[in-house]
Amino acid sequence: MLYPDNRNIHRPPHIYKDDILYFITARTIKKEKFFNAKEKKKILEKTLKEILERYCCDCFALAILDNHYHIIIKIKNGDDLKLFIKDLHSLSSQRLNKLEDKKGRKIWFQYWDHCIRNEKDFFLHFNYIHHNPVKHGYIKTQEEVLNYEFCSYKDWMNKKGAEWLASSFERYPIKDFTVEGDDF
Repeated sequence: MLYPDNRNIHRPPHIYKDDILYFITARTIKKEKFFNAKEKKKILEKTLKEILERYCCDCFALAILDNHYHIIIKIKNGDDLKLFIKDLHSLSSQRLNKLEDKKGRKIWFQYWDHCIRNEKDFFLHFNYIHHNPVKHGYIKTQEEVLNYEFCSYKDWMNKKGAEWLASSFERYPIKDFTVEGDDF
């Protein structure tokens, strides 16, 4: 997609569709590692679960890292996506700021969404999310993702098994969706 000269490629337009799967990425202000401890990641994880329930969303994949997260969710009402993100970001910011006694500090920079188009698109993003702790050096191998608490990989291993996960990585190899110059 070509952007007009006055359009910031790092702030793409959001598409709101009903009953669709979204791949969502959000990162913190100045890529600061606000979620750099287990207790802090638990705040974001707990808040995400509450907001998923509030908006009756299903979460298919997630990875929470120090300065960003990735999720695949299914949202019933597309117009709720902006409210979902607003609630997630404001509540997680309030909770983190309370923990650190930093009233009013801004945590989140922006979010990016992508409507999942088909099975291949789903699994490319699904695998990307589950490889993210390796990509960013939290662990060294894909097998170690089972021990990374803030990723849904282990949940899928328990649901579908190692063979199913290996098959998804084999059929849909990981691609890097990072925009050049916007590495986390």
